[in-house]
Amino acid sequence: MDHYGQKLGIKSWAEEDRPREKLILHGKGTLSNSELLAILIASGNRDESAVALAQRILAAYNQNLHELGKSNISELKKFKGIGEAKAITITAALELGKRRKIETPEKKIQIRSSRDSYELLRDQMDDLRIEIFKVILLNQKNRVLDIKEVSKGGIAGTVVDIRIIFKMALDKEATSIIVSHNHPSGNLKPSHQDISITKSLVEAGKILNIRVLDHLIIGATGYFSFADESLI
Repeated sequence: MDHYGQKLGIKSWAEEDRPREKLILHGKGTLSNSELLAILIASGNRDESAVALAQRILAAYNQNLHELGKSNISELKKFKGIGEAKAITITAALELGKRRKIETPEKKIQIRSSRDSYELLRDQMDDLRIEIFKVILLNQKNRVLDIKEVSKGGIAGTVVDIRIIFKMALDKEATSIIVSHNHPSGNLKPSHQDISITKSLVEAGKILNIRVLDHLIIGATGYFSFADESLI
């Protein structure tokens, strides 16, 4: 509050404290998460600045951007000062950050272990509230050609069409694949359906000469690998 009892906006702060100016003068890496979020928010509410509001939002999600990334528009709008437009801006920015991290670089990533597969997929799958099934398409040197979404469903499960998976592999001329799905419940134990689908995929892959290297189940706390457990 200033001498007249009015909240100081970003424009009135000392230059080194303004998130936008700080980013321009010192680079994006110098900003805290709350300062970056404040830039997206642009303005606070009658009682707090944009940075204070950003700090409060982050505190509600335990200072964890992954947790914030799970939020939806209606949840963000519960914070005083966050309307639909700001909620959409926050959601879009977090989604762009996620996509940037998972996007395959020009030099194709090589998969050497289940951990490599997990690191490649975790940001796409560990914070979802519905089940989604993906396939990593690999060349002969186990380098990633593409990552495709096969299907998505509800909280309890998703329907998987094995023909679609192998069509994706054939279209990309993949010589091997790694399939993965998430368990929104967090339980990493494979279901009978998971085991059955894996067996069917392996058998179909033998006919088409496309190896199924692994099936990962991903949750918020980690992953389960069929290959590591000698189930594939």
